[in-house]
Amino acid sequence: MKRFFSAALALAMAALSLAGCSGTSSRDAAGSPVQTSGVTQVAPMSTTAEALKSPKYVFLFIGDGMSYPQFQAASDYLGSMADPDYLLAEPSLDDNQGAILDGPVALNFMGFDVAGSAVTYDSNSFAPDSASTATSIAAGHKTYSGSINVDETATISYETISEKVHEQLGMKVGVISSVNLNHATPAAFYAHQASRNSYYEIGLELIDSGFDYFAGGALLKPDGADGDKDNLYDLAKEAGYTVVKTQAEAEQVTSGPVIIVDEHLADSDAMAYELDRTDDMWSLADYVKKGIQVLDNDKGFFMMCEGGKIDWACHANDAAASIHDTLALADAVQVAIDFAKDHAEETLILVTGDHETGGLSIGFAGTDYDTYLSQLNSQTISYAKYDSDYVAAYKANKTPFETVLKDIETLFGLKVNGEAGDRLVLTDYELGLLKTAYEKSVNEKDTGMADQEEYVAYGTYEPLSVTITHILNNKSGISFTSYSHTGLPVAVFADGINAELFKGYYDNTAIYDKLAQMLAVR
Repeated sequence: MKRFFSAALALAMAALSLAGCSGTSSRDAAGSPVQTSGVTQVAPMSTTAEALKSPKYVFLFIGDGMSYPQFQAASDYLGSMADPDYLLAEPSLDDNQGAILDGPVALNFMGFDVAGSAVTYDSNSFAPDSASTATSIAAGHKTYSGSINVDETATISYETISEKVHEQLGMKVGVISSVNLNHATPAAFYAHQASRNSYYEIGLELIDSGFDYFAGGALLKPDGADGDKDNLYDLAKEAGYTVVKTQAEAEQVTSGPVIIVDEHLADSDAMAYELDRTDDMWSLADYVKKGIQVLDNDKGFFMMCEGGKIDWACHANDAAASIHDTLALADAVQVAIDFAKDHAEETLILVTGDHETGGLSIGFAGTDYDTYLSQLNSQTISYAKYDSDYVAAYKANKTPFETVLKDIETLFGLKVNGEAGDRLVLTDYELGLLKTAYEKSVNEKDTGMADQEEYVAYGTYEPLSVTITHILNNKSGISFTSYSHTGLPVAVFADGINAELFKGYYDNTAIYDKLAQMLAVR
C-alpha cells in the first residue's frame, strides 16, 4: 500500500516513498495506520487470521459519491422535517421564542458499532474516479483513474475479494447497483479492464464470473460499441444465467445464477431516482431482499450493493435527489441489519463510499449561519426526469417562460409571488438566472457569458434544470463546489463480526486487506 507524505518531508523521504509504493506498511492491532516520523505506514496487524472468526455473510454497501456531506445532509434533512421548531431556532432570528434545534435524525448505519475513515486518492489524482477507487476497495491496489483491477501499465490484473471468496471458499456472490451493472463500481468486483468504458468487454467478464446474482440497471452497450457483437443477454443465457427483465418475473426468482434488470429503467438505462420511484416499483432494498433469497446457502455469501445514483445526483448538483437516494441506500442497509439479527455471530455489514462527488456543503454564503433544509421537500422530481418529461417538451413546443415558471412552482416549489416571509419566492436576481437559463435551454440563445463562466453556471447539464436545483439548494442552505469528484475521505461504518478492525483512519485499500485477512483468502 502507498504511504502518505507530508509536504515538508516529501523530498527528504523520497527513498521511503519508493519502498512505500511496493506494498509494505504498518498498522496497529485494529488495522489503523501508525504515524512514524511524519509518514503514515500500514504494516501487518497483530491480530492474526487464525485468531479471527471468518464471517459467513458479508454485506458491502457502497454509496457512490457518498462521503460525510452526503449522509449528513440526509440526516439533517430528516431532522429538519421532524422538528416543528426547526425554522424558529435559526441563528439569525432576534427572538426564537425559546425554540431549540432538535438536531439530525441519524441514518441506521450511522449507529453502527464502528466508524472509520478511508482516504481515496488514486495513482494520478487526489480527486479520483469510481473505477480506481472501487479497485482499491475490491482488490487492494491503487491504479489510474478509469482503470478497473489492472495496474498502471494495464499488464497486470488484480483478483478481487469477491472472486477469491467465490473460487476459494465456495461462497455465493451477488452484485447489485442502482446504475448499470457494467458501470465502474459494480464492474470492479468481477472485471479487469484498462478502461471503464469497455462496456461490452466488461459485460463478457460479468458472464464469465459465474457469480450467482446480478441485479439493478441494464447493461450498457449489450451489442458492442458498434452494435455488431453477440448480444450480452443472449450470451448470458447460453452460459446458464436466467435473464429477467420484468418485476413480475423477478418476484418468482428463487435461485441463481440470475441477472435481474429493473423493469422501470430511467436515465441512461439505470434505475429511477428514488425521488421519482413510485410505490409499485422495486427499490434498492427490494433487490437486497431478493439477493438474500437467491444467495443464502450453507457456505455463505458476499453481497456488494451500490447506491450509484447518489453520485449521479451530486454530479448534477441536485441535492434533493442525492438525499433521497442516500435514504434509499439506508433502506437497503436495513434489510441486511434485519438479516443479521438472526445471524448475529456470522454477519459483517460494511457501509462506505468510493469517493465524494460535487463538493457538497451544508451551508451557503447567501444564508450565512442559517439553513432551511426542509425546503428541499418542495422538490418532487429529479433533474433527470424533469429533463426528459418537461424540458424536452419545452424545446419541442417552444413553451413560454411564464408556463415554465408554473411548472417550476409545482415541481420545485420556487415561485414568482408569495406571502411575506416565504423563502421560496424568487428574487429578481434568481428570476434573471432562470430566464437566462430558459433562453439557453429552450431557445438556444447565447447567454452572453464567457465559456468559463457558463461552465461554472451549468457544467455539462441542461441549463434550466441545473439552475433550478442551484437556486433551491442555495435557498435551503446547501451548495456545491464542483460537477466532478473531490478528494474528501469517506466514512467506513462496520457492524457485526470483526467490525473493530475498521476503526481508524486509513487508505481505502485497507478495506480489501481487512476483508482478505478475516476471510483467510490468498
